[in-house]
Amino acid sequence: MNLEILTPDKKVFSGEVVSVTVPGIAGSFQILENHAAIISTLDDGPVKVGFADKSIQVFEIQGGAVEVLKNKVTVLTKGVTEV
Repeated sequence: MNLEILTPDKKVFSGEVVSVTVPGIAGSFQILENHAAIISTLDDGPVKVGFADKSIQVFEIQGGAVEVLKNKVTVLTKGVTEV
């Protein structure tokens, strides 16, 4: 599935991933391939990105929203730093 992490001024990440864990307002949740369509608000916290080679990349976000539609995950956030 494809993931994009966007801030108001730049695209922070774009690529193929196997999992994404995001900090939802009611707690973190994981998105895998063929996830149902969803739009959710996000809290400050880590976005954990899993790749096919089992590696994980972590981005610390400052709130925002996530949209999942047809194996495309878009994370919109005010700010982000790579951990």
